[in-house]
Amino acid sequence: MPEEIKTSSGMNQNVAGLLCYLAGWITGLIFFLIEKENRFVRFHAMQSIITFGSLSVLFIVIGFMPFVNLVLVPILAILQVILWIILMVKAYQGELFKLPMIGDIAEKNI
Repeated sequence: MPEEIKTSSGMNQNVAGLLCYLAGWITGLIFFLIEKENRFVRFHAMQSIITFGSLSVLFIVIGFMPFVNLVLVPILAILQVILWIILMVKAYQGELFKLPMIGDIAEKNI
C-alpha cells in the first residue's frame, strides 16, 4: 500500500501523482502549477508535461507525412496508451518511476 503523504492540495501524493498523467500534459501542467511543495507530485507533473507534450508534437509532425502517418500513428498510439497506464500505476504505487532521459530532465526542473 502506498504511503499516505498529503500534498498542498490536500490529496494523497499517490493519487495526485496518478492524476498528473490522467489527461496527459494538460493535467501535468495543472498539477505542476497548483502543487508548490511536494516534490513527488511535481516530478510526475513535469514528467507528464515533457512526455505527453513531446508525443503530442510528434503526432502533429507525423500527421503531415503522407503514408508514413498511416503506419506510425497506430503504433505510436498503442505505445502511448501502454506508457500512460504504466506511468499512472507506478505513480499510484508511490514509485518515483523515471523514464530514460525524460525523468532526468523532469527531476532537474521541479
